[in-house]
Amino acid sequence: MKIFIAVFWFFIFIKLLFFWVWLWQLKEYRLGRFRAHFGTQKIKKIIFSLHGIRYPKLTQKTFIILVSGILIGFLILFELFSLPSQVLFSKIWDGKPEYLFYLLLLILIILAPIIFSLLVLFFQIPASILIKRILKKAKEKREEFKELLVIGITGSYGKTSTKEFLATILEEKFKILKTPEHQNTDPGIARCVLDNLTSEHQIFIVEMAAYKLGEIKPPCRMVQPKIGILTGINEQHLATFGSRENIIDTKFELIESLPENGIAIFNGNNKYCFELYKKAKTTRKPDNIFLTTTGKMLSTDIWAEDIKVEKEFISFKVNSEGGDSANFRVNLLGRQNIENILLAVCCAKELGMRLEEIAAACRKIRPKQGTAQLKKSKQNLNIIDATYSANPDGVIADLEHLKNWEGKKAIVMPCLIELGKAGPEIHKKIGKKIGQVCDLALITTRDYFQEIKKGAIETGLKGKNILFIKNPKEIIEKLNIFGGENDIVLLESRVPKQLIK
Repeated sequence: MKIFIAVFWFFIFIKLLFFWVWLWQLKEYRLGRFRAHFGTQKIKKIIFSLHGIRYPKLTQKTFIILVSGILIGFLILFELFSLPSQVLFSKIWDGKPEYLFYLLLLILIILAPIIFSLLVLFFQIPASILIKRILKKAKEKREEFKELLVIGITGSYGKTSTKEFLATILEEKFKILKTPEHQNTDPGIARCVLDNLTSEHQIFIVEMAAYKLGEIKPPCRMVQPKIGILTGINEQHLATFGSRENIIDTKFELIESLPENGIAIFNGNNKYCFELYKKAKTTRKPDNIFLTTTGKMLSTDIWAEDIKVEKEFISFKVNSEGGDSANFRVNLLGRQNIENILLAVCCAKELGMRLEEIAAACRKIRPKQGTAQLKKSKQNLNIIDATYSANPDGVIADLEHLKNWEGKKAIVMPCLIELGKAGPEIHKKIGKKIGQVCDLALITTRDYFQEIKKGAIETGLKGKNILFIKNPKEIIEKLNIFGGENDIVLLESRVPKQLIK
């Protein structure tokens, strides 16, 4: 019996090890993001670690942590079995020493999250030293390329799309290097410099992410951008930043890092970016500060008009303050993409490209470079795949795009994460939009389900049509009523992988 219990305990112990290492890796080994994960449903999320199994992506770091954790499990069992029972147990728990053995195993399972988190943090010490060395080497290498033009892009949303659009446009005239997918923090940018930057590259487009105040300055010191693009600001990662003011100040670090002759480009459709644009106008060289908007407004340098949003493309006319104009047709889903295209257009124009040639280059942009793609399921169901990432503005924009479809509409999404105190209000707002647009809403996580449901019911969706379901098979069963030519299902954010398959 004792051996059986020990084997079962070891299985649970290793299962928990894999889960907690997976979670730390998912949160990029950042304590702030890890804490934010438990901002809601604390107990349920800890209990969830006992359900199913999660496998971290196998890297040199995770391999060492996992092997260390497994050895710790073996060592615990060895010690408990090898210590004389009459010394360890009998004197403490007279008559039933094996009960104390079982109790200690239970306590160790309860303490497993702490044990594994401490193990991860322990290995962060050598990892941090290694990262600092990599950052230093990347900075030294970048400084060798005196003629390299670096374009930094940051914001709460739209960074990746703007980077992709800009790269597609500039590749018509320049040799371009861009940071790869999901490599937008210091180590990823540094690795891109060390592995990919060559003397052939004329322009380096760098996507910069941050989760707390001060995190944009280090990559700026490393790559030394001359052009800075601010895509948009909202409450994304508010839980790790601590306040909206910290988010705004952090994004402005890119603009503050530009040289005297640097160029700053702002999305005027975002109220926070517009305020920072006005701040930059008064604190920096005004001639190099540019504003883009969808629609002409005071001080706009590049703007769009005659906007048409179709199911599978967007078209609009772009005008510049200097009188140049061109008609654009881009194979992207959703009006929100226009903001990011305009930022890229403004940058390309400042680098000497005419609007006509920029419009021609934009015809090469593909849906996968945007925020969503239109796909067909095996059952010939129309699917909008917006699972790459999610933020409050993006969810609202994707829901707005569903209005282009005449048939039944559904959304499948989890609750958004790391929104801090703004979480309830944002999810109620999303719920209201769902109620205006959708016939069915399936929410795959419970964190803010009640807020979404309340908002949806307020704007007309019946309670029976907004459900919390996390099982992919049950979700598919609920979607069986959708199959008409103009029916559409929106998959938003990190829905279950089985559902996507």
